[in-house]
Amino acid sequence: MIRALRLGAGSSLVALIMLCLAWEGWLAPLKPQGSLLILKTLPLLLPLFGILKGKRYTYQWASMFILVYFTEGVVRAWADQGVSARLALIEVTLTVIFFICAIFYARLTRTTTH
Repeated sequence: MIRALRLGAGSSLVALIMLCLAWEGWLAPLKPQGSLLILKTLPLLLPLFGILKGKRYTYQWASMFILVYFTEGVVRAWADQGVSARLALIEVTLTVIFFICAIFYARLTRTTTH
């Protein structure tokens, strides 16, 4: 179970990084020549190695951090049209997968002292 949660969190985070790069780089950037919104990918690199290494603390803070991307996805799915709106729905899906995997991983790997 823990291995599946690590795989789910890691895969969804990597997929979200790739999605953000493709979305703002060439699939549906705000401007035809690209957008500085591509820089929103950089903060996603902060938890990447901790997630891939299974560091519980990273899972804890990243589960809250990812909610920024969830919010952006919801807003853009509602406000944008066409390809951008569909990409936003994919962003929402990936953030939900990451969030669920991260919180359950953090919960199942805690140590209890009674």
